[in-house]
Amino acid sequence: MKPSLQFRLSQHLALTPQLQQSIRLLQLSTLELHQEIEQMLEMNPFLEPEGEDGFDNSLVSLEAERAQAEKGTREEAREEVREDSGGSEGDSLDTAELGTTERDDWENGTERDDFDGISEAPSRQSGDGDDDFDPMSRNSAAVSLQDHLREQLLGTRLGAADMAAVEMLIESLNEDGYLADSLEEIAESLLPPDIAEMDPMEAEELRDEVLSRLRCALKWLQHMDPVGVGAANLSECLEIQLRTLPRSEAQLIAILICKSHLELLARRDYKKLMSATGADEALLKEAQALIVQLEPKPGRRFTRAEANIIVPDVIVTKNGRGFKVMLNPDVMPKLRINDLYASALKQSRAPRGSAATEGHANMSARLQEARWFVKNIQQRFDTILRVSQAIVDRQKNFFTHGEIAMKPLVLREIADELGLHESTISRVTTAKYMATQFGTFELKYFFGSSLNTEAGGNASSTAVRALIKQLVSAEDPKKPLSDSQLSQMLEEQGIQVARRTVAKYREALKIAPANLRKTL
Repeated sequence: MKPSLQFRLSQHLALTPQLQQSIRLLQLSTLELHQEIEQMLEMNPFLEPEGEDGFDNSLVSLEAERAQAEKGTREEAREEVREDSGGSEGDSLDTAELGTTERDDWENGTERDDFDGISEAPSRQSGDGDDDFDPMSRNSAAVSLQDHLREQLLGTRLGAADMAAVEMLIESLNEDGYLADSLEEIAESLLPPDIAEMDPMEAEELRDEVLSRLRCALKWLQHMDPVGVGAANLSECLEIQLRTLPRSEAQLIAILICKSHLELLARRDYKKLMSATGADEALLKEAQALIVQLEPKPGRRFTRAEANIIVPDVIVTKNGRGFKVMLNPDVMPKLRINDLYASALKQSRAPRGSAATEGHANMSARLQEARWFVKNIQQRFDTILRVSQAIVDRQKNFFTHGEIAMKPLVLREIADELGLHESTISRVTTAKYMATQFGTFELKYFFGSSLNTEAGGNASSTAVRALIKQLVSAEDPKKPLSDSQLSQMLEEQGIQVARRTVAKYREALKIAPANLRKTL
Protein backbone atom coordinates (compact mmCIF):
# COMPACT_ATOMS: atom_id res chain seq x y z
CA MET A 1 0.00 0.00 0.00
CA LYS A 2 1.19 3.48 -0.87
CA PRO A 3 0.70 6.34 1.58
CA SER A 4 -1.66 9.01 0.32
CA LEU A 5 -3.41 12.16 1.48
CA GLN A 6 -7.20 12.34 1.61
CA PHE A 7 -9.54 15.26 2.34
CA ARG A 8 -12.90 14.64 4.03
CA LEU A 9 -15.58 17.24 4.68
CA SER A 10 -17.95 16.49 7.61
CA GLN A 11 -20.09 18.22 10.18
CA HIS A 12 -20.30 17.42 13.86
CA LEU A 13 -21.74 19.05 16.97
CA ALA A 14 -19.16 20.28 19.46
CA LEU A 15 -20.45 20.49 23.03
CA THR A 16 -19.08 23.68 24.50
CA PRO A 17 -18.48 23.82 28.28
CA GLN A 18 -21.52 26.08 28.60
CA LEU A 19 -23.75 23.61 26.76
CA GLN A 20 -22.39 20.69 28.80
CA GLN A 21 -23.15 22.55 32.01
CA SER A 22 -26.67 23.39 30.78
CA ILE A 23 -27.41 19.73 30.02
CA ARG A 24 -26.01 18.59 33.35
CA LEU A 25 -28.01 21.13 35.38
CA LEU A 26 -31.18 20.21 33.52
CA GLN A 27 -31.12 16.59 34.67
CA LEU A 28 -30.34 17.33 38.34
CA SER A 29 -33.04 17.02 40.97
CA THR A 30 -33.82 19.96 43.28
CA LEU A 31 -31.63 18.59 46.07
CA GLU A 32 -28.75 17.89 43.71
CA LEU A 33 -29.12 21.37 42.19
CA HIS A 34 -28.84 23.04 45.59
CA GLN A 35 -25.75 20.98 46.35
CA GLU A 36 -24.27 22.07 43.03
CA ILE A 37 -25.05 25.70 43.81
CA GLU A 38 -23.43 25.50 47.24
CA GLN A 39 -20.33 24.01 45.70
CA MET A 40 -20.22 26.75 43.06
CA LEU A 41 -20.66 29.47 45.71
CA GLU A 42 -17.62 28.12 47.54
CA MET A 43 -15.48 27.88 44.41
CA ASN A 44 -16.41 31.08 42.54
CA PRO A 45 -15.96 34.45 44.33
CA PHE A 46 -18.01 36.30 41.71
CA LEU A 47 -21.17 34.34 42.59
CA GLU A 48 -23.27 35.17 45.64
CA PRO A 49 -26.83 34.54 46.88
CA GLU A 50 -29.29 37.40 46.68
CA GLY A 51 -30.28 38.89 50.02
CA GLU A 52 -29.20 37.36 53.30
CA ASP A 53 -31.00 34.04 52.98
CA GLY A 54 -28.27 31.93 51.42
CA PHE A 55 -28.40 28.23 52.10
CA ASP A 56 -28.89 26.82 55.55
CA ASN A 57 -26.26 24.30 56.58
CA SER A 58 -27.50 24.08 60.17
CA LEU A 59 -29.13 20.69 59.61
CA VAL A 60 -25.83 19.26 58.38
CA SER A 61 -23.88 20.60 61.36
CA LEU A 62 -26.53 19.43 63.84
CA GLU A 63 -26.49 15.95 62.31
CA ALA A 64 -22.68 15.82 62.61
CA GLU A 65 -22.81 16.91 66.26
CA ARG A 66 -25.50 14.34 67.01
CA ALA A 67 -23.47 11.54 65.41
CA GLN A 68 -20.40 12.56 67.40
CA ALA A 69 -22.38 12.64 70.64
CA GLU A 70 -23.88 9.21 69.97
CA LYS A 71 -20.43 7.82 69.24
CA GLY A 72 -19.14 9.16 72.56
CA THR A 73 -22.13 7.73 74.45
CA ARG A 74 -21.59 4.35 72.82
CA GLU A 75 -17.93 4.28 73.86
CA GLU A 76 -18.81 5.24 77.45
CA ALA A 77 -21.39 2.46 77.61
CA ARG A 78 -18.85 -0.09 76.41
CA GLU A 79 -16.30 1.01 79.00
CA GLU A 80 -18.83 0.77 81.84
CA VAL A 81 -19.92 -2.72 80.82
CA ARG A 82 -16.29 -3.84 80.60
CA GLU A 83 -15.40 -2.39 83.98
CA ASP A 84 -18.51 -3.58 85.81
CA SER A 85 -19.08 -6.94 84.12
CA GLY A 86 -18.03 -8.65 87.36
CA GLY A 87 -19.87 -6.18 89.62
CA SER A 88 -21.77 -6.85 92.84
CA GLU A 89 -25.04 -8.71 92.98
CA GLY A 90 -26.84 -5.56 94.09
CA ASP A 91 -26.06 -3.81 90.80
CA SER A 92 -27.15 -6.65 88.52
CA LEU A 93 -30.58 -7.41 87.19
CA ASP A 94 -32.67 -10.00 89.00
CA THR A 95 -33.02 -12.73 86.41
CA ALA A 96 -35.25 -14.79 88.67
CA GLU A 97 -37.75 -11.93 88.88
CA LEU A 98 -37.75 -11.36 85.14
CA GLY A 99 -37.92 -15.00 84.13
CA THR A 100 -35.48 -16.85 81.87
CA THR A 101 -37.61 -16.49 78.74
CA GLU A 102 -40.62 -14.57 77.57
CA ARG A 103 -42.66 -17.78 78.01
CA ASP A 104 -41.66 -17.87 81.71
CA ASP A 105 -42.78 -14.25 82.08
CA TRP A 106 -46.17 -15.17 80.63
CA GLU A 107 -46.67 -18.32 82.68
CA ASN A 108 -45.53 -16.62 85.88
CA GLY A 109 -47.99 -13.79 85.28
CA THR A 110 -45.33 -11.09 84.99
CA GLU A 111 -47.02 -7.92 83.82
CA ARG A 112 -45.44 -4.79 82.39
CA ASP A 113 -46.47 -2.81 85.50
CA ASP A 114 -43.99 -4.87 87.59
CA PHE A 115 -41.12 -2.81 86.23
CA ASP A 116 -41.00 0.36 88.31
CA GLY A 117 -40.06 3.59 86.67
CA ILE A 118 -40.56 2.55 83.06
CA SER A 119 -43.06 4.51 81.02
CA GLU A 120 -45.72 2.11 79.82
CA ALA A 121 -47.79 4.35 77.49
CA PRO A 122 -48.95 2.27 74.51
CA SER A 123 -47.13 3.16 71.32
CA ARG A 124 -50.34 3.52 69.33
CA GLN A 125 -51.66 6.24 71.63
CA SER A 126 -48.52 8.39 71.71
CA GLY A 127 -48.81 11.57 69.72
CA ASP A 128 -52.51 11.14 69.07
CA GLY A 129 -55.14 13.70 69.93
CA ASP A 130 -53.20 16.73 68.70
CA ASP A 131 -55.07 17.99 65.68
CA ASP A 132 -53.31 21.35 65.45
CA PHE A 133 -49.69 20.28 65.24
CA ASP A 134 -47.47 21.46 62.42
CA PRO A 135 -45.67 18.55 60.72
CA MET A 136 -42.68 20.69 59.76
CA SER A 137 -42.27 22.06 63.29
CA ARG A 138 -42.55 18.56 64.68
CA ASN A 139 -39.82 17.33 62.37
CA SER A 140 -37.47 20.10 63.44
CA ALA A 141 -37.70 19.00 67.07
CA ALA A 142 -38.47 15.31 66.57
CA VAL A 143 -37.38 12.90 69.28
CA SER A 144 -35.43 9.90 68.01
CA LEU A 145 -36.19 6.36 69.11
CA GLN A 146 -32.93 6.21 71.06
CA ASP A 147 -33.69 9.47 72.92
CA HIS A 148 -37.21 8.25 73.73
CA LEU A 149 -35.83 5.05 75.25
CA ARG A 150 -33.10 6.87 77.18
CA GLU A 151 -35.71 9.07 78.84
CA GLN A 152 -37.45 5.93 80.10
CA LEU A 153 -34.13 4.43 81.18
CA LEU A 154 -33.43 7.41 83.45
CA GLY A 155 -36.49 6.51 85.52
CA THR A 156 -35.38 2.97 86.29
CA ARG A 157 -33.59 1.78 89.43
CA LEU A 158 -30.79 0.04 87.62
CA GLY A 159 -27.16 0.07 88.65
CA ALA A 160 -24.55 1.81 86.56
CA ALA A 161 -23.39 -1.39 84.82
CA ASP A 162 -26.89 -2.59 83.95
CA MET A 163 -27.91 0.87 82.77
CA ALA A 164 -24.83 0.92 80.54
CA ALA A 165 -25.82 -2.50 79.16
CA VAL A 166 -29.32 -1.28 78.30
CA GLU A 167 -27.78 1.84 76.75
CA MET A 168 -25.56 -0.37 74.62
CA LEU A 169 -28.60 -2.27 73.33
CA ILE A 170 -30.41 0.99 72.62
CA GLU A 171 -27.49 2.10 70.46
CA SER A 172 -27.66 -1.22 68.60
CA LEU A 173 -31.25 -0.69 67.42
CA ASN A 174 -31.98 0.07 63.79
CA GLU A 175 -34.56 2.65 62.67
CA ASP A 176 -37.35 0.04 62.77
CA GLY A 177 -36.65 -0.76 66.43
CA TYR A 178 -35.02 -4.16 65.86
CA LEU A 179 -31.64 -5.25 67.20
CA ALA A 180 -29.19 -4.89 64.33
CA ASP A 181 -26.79 -7.47 65.84
CA SER A 182 -27.26 -10.57 67.95
CA LEU A 183 -26.51 -10.51 71.68
CA GLU A 184 -23.48 -12.73 71.08
CA GLU A 185 -22.01 -10.25 68.61
CA ILE A 186 -22.68 -7.32 70.93
CA ALA A 187 -21.12 -9.19 73.86
CA GLU A 188 -18.05 -10.00 71.78
CA SER A 189 -17.58 -6.30 70.96
CA LEU A 190 -17.62 -5.46 74.70
CA LEU A 191 -14.85 -7.87 75.64
CA PRO A 192 -11.36 -6.46 76.27
CA PRO A 193 -8.92 -6.65 73.33
CA ASP A 194 -6.49 -8.86 75.25
CA ILE A 195 -9.04 -11.56 76.04
CA ALA A 196 -7.21 -14.00 73.77
CA GLU A 197 -4.20 -13.80 76.10
CA MET A 198 -6.28 -14.54 79.21
CA ASP A 199 -6.75 -17.93 80.80
CA PRO A 200 -9.39 -19.86 78.77
CA MET A 201 -11.54 -20.52 81.85
CA GLU A 202 -11.48 -16.85 82.94
CA ALA A 203 -12.19 -15.68 79.39
CA GLU A 204 -15.19 -17.99 79.12
CA GLU A 205 -16.54 -16.80 82.48
CA LEU A 206 -16.17 -13.20 81.39
CA ARG A 207 -18.06 -13.94 78.15
CA ASP A 208 -20.87 -15.60 80.10
CA GLU A 209 -21.11 -12.67 82.53
CA VAL A 210 -21.31 -10.07 79.77
CA LEU A 211 -23.81 -12.15 77.80
CA SER A 212 -25.95 -12.74 80.91
CA ARG A 213 -25.99 -9.03 81.68
CA LEU A 214 -27.03 -8.24 78.12
CA ARG A 215 -29.84 -10.82 78.25
CA CYS A 216 -31.23 -9.18 81.38
CA ALA A 217 -30.82 -5.74 79.83
CA LEU A 218 -32.74 -6.95 76.78
CA LYS A 219 -35.72 -7.86 78.96
CA TRP A 220 -35.79 -4.36 80.39
CA LEU A 221 -35.56 -2.91 76.89
CA GLN A 222 -38.39 -5.08 75.57
CA HIS A 223 -40.69 -3.81 78.31
CA MET A 224 -40.22 -0.22 77.28
CA ASP A 225 -42.33 1.88 74.94
CA PRO A 226 -42.88 1.38 72.02
CA VAL A 227 -43.99 -2.18 72.58
CA GLY A 228 -42.00 -4.65 70.49
CA VAL A 229 -38.76 -2.70 70.51
CA GLY A 230 -35.58 -4.76 70.87
CA ALA A 231 -36.88 -7.81 69.01
CA ALA A 232 -34.53 -9.83 66.82
CA ASN A 233 -37.09 -10.43 64.06
CA LEU A 234 -40.70 -9.83 63.04
CA SER A 235 -41.98 -12.96 64.75
CA GLU A 236 -40.54 -11.97 68.12
CA CYS A 237 -41.70 -8.36 67.69
CA LEU A 238 -45.33 -9.40 67.13
CA GLU A 239 -45.17 -11.93 69.94
CA ILE A 240 -43.99 -9.29 72.43
CA GLN A 241 -46.91 -7.04 71.49
CA LEU A 242 -49.42 -9.89 71.72
CA ARG A 243 -48.32 -10.74 75.26
CA THR A 244 -49.36 -7.28 76.41
CA LEU A 245 -52.95 -7.85 75.27
CA PRO A 246 -55.66 -9.30 77.56
CA ARG A 247 -55.39 -13.06 77.84
CA SER A 248 -57.84 -14.93 75.64
CA GLU A 249 -58.06 -18.00 73.44
CA ALA A 250 -57.65 -15.89 70.31
CA GLN A 251 -54.56 -14.25 71.79
CA LEU A 252 -52.94 -17.63 72.49
CA ILE A 253 -53.66 -18.76 68.94
CA ALA A 254 -52.18 -15.50 67.62
CA ILE A 255 -49.01 -16.04 69.68
CA LEU A 256 -48.72 -19.59 68.33
CA ILE A 257 -49.12 -18.32 64.76
CA CYS A 258 -46.46 -15.63 65.21
CA LYS A 259 -44.09 -18.09 66.81
CA SER A 260 -44.29 -20.94 64.32
CA HIS A 261 -46.74 -20.32 61.46
CA LEU A 262 -46.27 -16.72 60.33
CA GLU A 263 -45.38 -17.88 56.84
CA LEU A 264 -48.68 -19.74 56.49
CA LEU A 265 -50.55 -16.60 57.50
CA ALA A 266 -48.63 -14.56 54.92
CA ARG A 267 -49.67 -17.07 52.24
CA ARG A 268 -53.31 -16.98 53.46
CA ASP A 269 -53.21 -20.76 53.79
CA TYR A 270 -56.05 -20.95 56.28
CA LYS A 271 -56.64 -24.69 55.96
CA LYS A 272 -53.10 -25.51 57.06
CA LEU A 273 -53.32 -22.86 59.78
CA MET A 274 -56.47 -24.39 61.22
CA SER A 275 -54.85 -27.81 61.09
CA ALA A 276 -51.62 -26.62 62.74
CA THR A 277 -53.25 -24.54 65.48
CA GLY A 278 -56.40 -26.59 66.10
CA ALA A 279 -58.53 -23.45 65.79
CA ASP A 280 -61.80 -23.24 63.94
CA GLU A 281 -62.53 -20.58 61.33
CA ALA A 282 -64.11 -18.09 63.76
CA LEU A 283 -61.25 -18.34 66.27
CA LEU A 284 -58.65 -18.07 63.52
CA LYS A 285 -60.39 -14.95 62.23
CA GLU A 286 -60.19 -13.37 65.71
CA ALA A 287 -56.49 -14.26 65.97
CA GLN A 288 -55.82 -12.76 62.55
CA ALA A 289 -57.60 -9.56 63.58
CA LEU A 290 -55.31 -9.30 66.62
CA ILE A 291 -52.19 -9.75 64.48
CA VAL A 292 -53.29 -7.25 61.85
CA GLN A 293 -53.61 -4.45 64.41
CA LEU A 294 -50.00 -4.88 65.60
CA GLU A 295 -47.10 -2.64 64.57
CA PRO A 296 -44.45 -4.59 62.60
CA LYS A 297 -41.98 -1.68 62.90
CA PRO A 298 -42.07 -0.23 66.44
CA GLY A 299 -39.64 2.55 65.54
CA ARG A 300 -41.70 3.75 62.59
CA ARG A 301 -43.22 6.77 64.34
CA PHE A 302 -39.77 8.03 65.31
CA THR A 303 -38.43 7.94 61.77
CA ARG A 304 -37.63 11.38 60.43
CA ALA A 305 -40.61 12.25 58.26
CA GLU A 306 -38.78 14.98 56.35
CA ALA A 307 -36.79 12.29 54.52
CA ASN A 308 -40.02 11.33 52.72
CA ILE A 309 -41.16 14.87 51.91
CA ILE A 310 -41.06 15.81 48.23
CA VAL A 311 -40.79 19.50 47.41
CA PRO A 312 -42.52 20.17 44.07
CA ASP A 313 -40.75 22.12 41.34
CA VAL A 314 -44.04 23.21 39.73
CA ILE A 315 -47.41 24.12 41.25
CA VAL A 316 -50.68 23.80 39.31
CA THR A 317 -53.74 25.68 40.55
CA LYS A 318 -57.25 26.20 39.24
CA ASN A 319 -57.64 29.48 37.37
CA GLY A 320 -61.15 30.10 36.10
CA ARG A 321 -61.93 27.47 33.50
CA GLY A 322 -58.29 26.59 33.03
CA PHE A 323 -55.22 25.89 35.13
CA LYS A 324 -52.30 28.09 36.10
CA VAL A 325 -48.80 26.63 36.05
CA MET A 326 -46.11 28.34 38.09
CA LEU A 327 -42.65 27.51 39.40
CA ASN A 328 -42.34 26.86 43.11
CA PRO A 329 -40.53 29.95 44.49
CA ASP A 330 -39.16 27.88 47.39
CA VAL A 331 -36.94 25.78 45.12
CA MET A 332 -35.74 28.59 42.85
CA PRO A 333 -32.26 29.72 43.92
CA LYS A 334 -31.62 33.47 44.01
CA LEU A 335 -28.14 34.06 42.63
CA ARG A 336 -26.39 37.14 41.32
CA ILE A 337 -22.98 38.34 40.20
CA ASN A 338 -20.98 40.25 42.80
CA ASP A 339 -20.93 43.74 41.27
CA LEU A 340 -18.05 44.91 43.44
CA TYR A 341 -15.69 42.16 42.33
CA ALA A 342 -16.84 42.38 38.71
CA SER A 343 -16.25 46.16 38.59
CA ALA A 344 -12.84 45.80 40.21
CA LEU A 345 -11.82 43.21 37.65
CA LYS A 346 -13.07 45.37 34.76
CA GLN A 347 -11.14 48.41 35.95
CA SER A 348 -7.90 46.57 36.58
CA ARG A 349 -5.61 46.07 33.62
CA ALA A 350 -2.49 43.97 34.09
CA PRO A 351 0.59 45.10 32.09
CA ARG A 352 1.42 42.97 29.11
CA GLY A 353 4.03 40.35 29.74
CA SER A 354 3.74 40.64 33.52
CA ALA A 355 3.13 37.69 35.86
CA ALA A 356 -0.27 39.15 36.81
CA THR A 357 -1.59 38.69 33.27
CA GLU A 358 -2.28 34.99 33.82
CA GLY A 359 -4.04 35.68 37.10
CA HIS A 360 -6.17 38.38 35.48
CA ALA A 361 -7.15 35.96 32.71
CA ASN A 362 -8.10 33.29 35.28
CA MET A 363 -10.31 35.72 37.19
CA SER A 364 -11.97 36.80 33.92
CA ALA A 365 -12.69 33.15 33.18
CA ARG A 366 -14.22 32.76 36.64
CA LEU A 367 -16.45 35.76 36.03
CA GLN A 368 -17.60 34.32 32.71
CA GLU A 369 -18.21 30.96 34.40
CA ALA A 370 -20.41 32.66 37.03
CA ARG A 371 -22.45 34.39 34.33
CA TRP A 372 -22.91 31.12 32.44
CA PHE A 373 -23.99 29.38 35.64
CA VAL A 374 -26.66 31.98 36.46
CA LYS A 375 -27.91 31.91 32.88
CA ASN A 376 -28.07 28.10 32.78
CA ILE A 377 -29.95 27.99 36.09
CA GLN A 378 -32.55 30.38 34.70
CA GLN A 379 -32.75 28.40 31.46
CA ARG A 380 -33.26 25.20 33.43
CA PHE A 381 -36.33 26.56 35.22
CA ASP A 382 -37.68 28.13 32.06
CA THR A 383 -37.50 24.75 30.32
CA ILE A 384 -39.19 23.01 33.24
CA LEU A 385 -41.99 25.57 33.17
CA ARG A 386 -42.50 25.21 29.39
CA VAL A 387 -42.62 21.42 29.59
CA SER A 388 -44.98 21.52 32.58
CA GLN A 389 -47.32 23.91 30.78
CA ALA A 390 -47.37 21.61 27.74
CA ILE A 391 -48.17 18.63 29.97
CA VAL A 392 -51.04 20.46 31.67
CA ASP A 393 -52.44 21.50 28.29
CA ARG A 394 -52.41 17.86 27.12
CA GLN A 395 -53.73 16.36 30.36
CA LYS A 396 -56.53 18.80 31.31
CA ASN A 397 -58.90 15.91 31.97
CA PHE A 398 -56.56 14.58 34.66
CA PHE A 399 -56.53 17.89 36.54
CA THR A 400 -60.33 17.90 36.43
CA HIS A 401 -61.31 14.27 37.05
CA GLY A 402 -58.17 12.52 38.31
CA GLU A 403 -55.94 9.71 37.07
CA ILE A 404 -58.79 7.70 35.58
CA ALA A 405 -59.12 10.43 32.93
CA MET A 406 -55.44 10.38 31.95
CA LYS A 407 -54.73 10.39 28.20
CA PRO A 408 -51.93 8.52 26.42
CA LEU A 409 -48.85 10.74 26.07
CA VAL A 410 -45.28 10.12 24.92
CA LEU A 411 -42.16 12.26 25.16
CA ARG A 412 -42.02 12.85 21.41
CA GLU A 413 -45.34 14.74 21.42
CA ILE A 414 -44.06 17.31 23.92
CA ALA A 415 -40.69 17.48 22.16
CA ASP A 416 -42.31 18.24 18.79
CA GLU A 417 -44.61 20.84 20.31
CA LEU A 418 -41.80 22.75 22.04
CA GLY A 419 -39.14 22.25 19.38
CA LEU A 420 -36.85 20.37 21.79
CA HIS A 421 -35.09 17.04 21.55
CA GLU A 422 -36.76 13.99 23.07
CA SER A 423 -33.74 13.42 25.34
CA THR A 424 -34.19 16.96 26.70
CA ILE A 425 -37.80 16.20 27.65
CA SER A 426 -36.62 13.01 29.33
CA ARG A 427 -34.09 14.96 31.42
CA VAL A 428 -36.68 17.59 32.37
CA THR A 429 -39.28 15.05 33.50
CA THR A 430 -36.86 12.98 35.63
CA ALA A 431 -36.80 13.78 39.38
CA LYS A 432 -38.94 16.90 38.85
CA TYR A 433 -42.30 17.05 40.62
CA MET A 434 -45.62 18.80 40.08
CA ALA A 435 -48.07 19.66 42.87
CA THR A 436 -51.73 19.24 41.89
CA GLN A 437 -55.06 19.06 43.69
CA PHE A 438 -54.77 15.25 43.55
CA GLY A 439 -51.27 15.13 45.05
CA THR A 440 -47.65 15.59 44.02
CA PHE A 441 -46.44 13.59 41.03
CA GLU A 442 -43.22 13.23 39.10
CA LEU A 443 -43.49 14.76 35.63
CA LYS A 444 -42.88 11.32 34.12
CA TYR A 445 -46.13 10.17 35.73
CA PHE A 446 -48.12 12.07 33.10
CA PHE A 447 -46.61 10.02 30.26
CA GLY A 448 -47.97 6.59 29.47
CA SER A 449 -48.38 4.14 26.64
CA SER A 450 -51.71 3.67 24.92
CA LEU A 451 -54.00 0.64 24.88
CA ASN A 452 -56.55 -0.13 22.19
CA THR A 453 -60.26 0.13 22.83
CA GLU A 454 -63.20 -1.43 21.03
CA ALA A 455 -64.31 1.99 19.84
CA GLY A 456 -61.05 2.37 17.96
CA GLY A 457 -59.58 4.92 20.35
CA ASN A 458 -56.76 4.70 22.87
CA ALA A 459 -56.68 4.49 26.65
CA SER A 460 -53.75 5.54 28.80
CA SER A 461 -51.94 2.86 30.79
CA THR A 462 -52.17 5.17 33.82
CA ALA A 463 -55.96 5.30 33.50
CA VAL A 464 -56.07 1.50 33.16
CA ARG A 465 -54.01 1.11 36.34
CA ALA A 466 -56.41 3.46 38.14
CA LEU A 467 -59.34 1.36 36.90
CA ILE A 468 -57.66 -1.84 38.13
CA LYS A 469 -57.19 -0.22 41.53
CA GLN A 470 -60.90 0.64 41.65
CA LEU A 471 -61.94 -2.89 40.70
CA VAL A 472 -59.71 -4.45 43.35
CA SER A 473 -60.89 -2.06 46.06
CA ALA A 474 -64.51 -2.99 45.32
CA GLU A 475 -63.96 -6.77 45.19
CA ASP A 476 -65.28 -9.31 47.69
CA PRO A 477 -62.41 -10.05 50.15
CA LYS A 478 -63.55 -13.65 50.41
CA LYS A 479 -63.43 -14.08 46.61
CA PRO A 480 -60.76 -11.69 45.27
CA LEU A 481 -60.52 -11.11 41.53
CA SER A 482 -57.83 -12.96 39.61
CA ASP A 483 -55.78 -11.34 36.84
CA SER A 484 -57.86 -13.17 34.24
CA GLN A 485 -61.08 -11.88 35.76
CA LEU A 486 -59.70 -8.34 35.85
CA SER A 487 -58.70 -8.65 32.19
CA GLN A 488 -62.19 -9.83 31.32
CA MET A 489 -63.86 -7.01 33.25
CA LEU A 490 -61.68 -4.43 31.48
CA GLU A 491 -62.59 -5.97 28.14
CA GLU A 492 -66.28 -5.64 29.04
CA GLN A 493 -65.63 -1.90 29.43
CA GLY A 494 -64.07 -1.78 25.97
CA ILE A 495 -60.37 -1.86 26.99
CA GLN A 496 -58.32 -4.69 25.51
CA VAL A 497 -55.71 -5.72 28.09
CA ALA A 498 -53.97 -9.11 28.24
CA ARG A 499 -53.76 -11.03 31.50
CA ARG A 500 -49.97 -10.60 31.66
CA THR A 501 -50.38 -6.86 31.24
CA VAL A 502 -52.91 -6.79 34.08
CA ALA A 503 -50.43 -8.70 36.27
CA LYS A 504 -47.70 -6.18 35.42
CA TYR A 505 -49.92 -3.22 36.26
CA ARG A 506 -51.10 -4.89 39.47
CA GLU A 507 -47.52 -5.43 40.61
CA ALA A 508 -46.68 -1.81 39.77
CA LEU A 509 -49.56 -0.77 42.02
CA LYS A 510 -48.16 -3.04 44.78
CA ILE A 511 -51.35 -5.07 44.88
CA ALA A 512 -50.90 -8.65 46.04
CA PRO A 513 -52.11 -11.60 43.94
CA ALA A 514 -55.62 -12.91 44.46
CA ASN A 515 -54.55 -15.76 46.74
CA LEU A 516 -52.79 -13.31 49.10
CA ARG A 517 -55.74 -10.89 49.17
CA LYS A 518 -58.18 -13.54 50.32
CA THR A 519 -59.54 -13.16 53.85
CA LEU A 520 -61.78 -15.31 56.04
